[in-house]
Amino acid sequence: MNAPCTTCADALPPRIEITHTPRSAWLAVGSIAVGTFAMVTTEFLPIGLLTDIGSGLQVSDGTAGLMVTMPGVLAAFAGPALIVASGRLDRRTVMVWLTALLVASNLLAAFAPNFATMLVARLLLGLCVGGFWTFAPSAATQLVPAASQARAMSLVLAGISVATVFGVPAGALVGNIAGWRAAFGVTGLLAAGVLLVQMWLLPAMPPARAIQPRDLLTPLTRRMAQVGLLTVLFLIAGHFGAYTYLKPLLQQVFGLGPGAVTALLLTYGAAGFVGTFIGGSLVARSVRTATLLAAMLLAAALLLSTLLGTGFMAGGAVVAIWGVAFGLIPVALTGWMLEAVPDAPEAGQALLVSGFQVAIASGALLGGVTVDAYGISNTMMLSGALVLVAAAIVAALGRAPGGVSLAASGR
Repeated sequence: MNAPCTTCADALPPRIEITHTPRSAWLAVGSIAVGTFAMVTTEFLPIGLLTDIGSGLQVSDGTAGLMVTMPGVLAAFAGPALIVASGRLDRRTVMVWLTALLVASNLLAAFAPNFATMLVARLLLGLCVGGFWTFAPSAATQLVPAASQARAMSLVLAGISVATVFGVPAGALVGNIAGWRAAFGVTGLLAAGVLLVQMWLLPAMPPARAIQPRDLLTPLTRRMAQVGLLTVLFLIAGHFGAYTYLKPLLQQVFGLGPGAVTALLLTYGAAGFVGTFIGGSLVARSVRTATLLAAMLLAAALLLSTLLGTGFMAGGAVVAIWGVAFGLIPVALTGWMLEAVPDAPEAGQALLVSGFQVAIASGALLGGVTVDAYGISNTMMLSGALVLVAAAIVAALGRAPGGVSLAASGR
């Protein structure tokens, strides 16, 4: 997710004293950003390679969707659990082990002899996803002076955003050229490089205090945080119920070949990148407007996918709208939670991670059942309906009481 953290600086642990050079500090921040890119790319690789992996490991498209569902389920619990279990453990140690786990997940997936082994690899990834989303942003801010913390946070979150919009098409491109195993292997090598840099450059990063379980309950007591989490469940479930099967949609509904599918996945990435920048501007004005626009654009794309017919132009129109919509979503929802819980950003982030992962897992599972039972087009319709529910929640409940800002209402 990619939104500058304007309220986090006061709530984050005190900055540690850095003894190495500013250049090496920013290289360390960059290693965390590239690590998040590799992590999110790994999470979404099966989406662009779903049919290839399913065929290679001899499972249906619906069953192959478990590669998205399983890590999402585990990550939903891993984020809050790891932030409590880590206690006062040095965050350098945490980040290094999480990156090592990412390397192991990719290599196990690349050499998986069967689907059961692939699911084990994806469960390892689930631990990594929950941990990265929880620890990486705050760890990066400890590496630089206070005046540069927002910039460091934005760089790490940009790594997540770029992976979200470019990871799938890049993985699909590598998969088309050298096979799906090579895509996991390349990502594993990237993660291994990140691991070496982190072992070299990351300094000790002790937390100011151990996070207690009760700290995670703070967002649940705030009305606008509750509305945001409810929106996440419907919006992200609807997105991933459909997005998990984007490649089969382009192949089966729009009748496109491998080259056209890869081109449209790249189009999706480019549109998403544009959406991310649009989202940053909109969130600065109104997180409610940004979230509502994202939901309406996504619903339009999903419903239009069943109405526009076949061919490259029809598929391109759907993918372009869809990409812009999802580029908006992480920025809007991050901004929403920061404004809803300005005094407890780490707790809000942990619960946002859990909400995202529960929704990803639920959406991918529901999409898999629907695809196998009723086909791709009906899956798009169901997902579009879920997104419309999210839009209705934002429209009806997303205005802070008395017309004040979300931040004011959250206090």
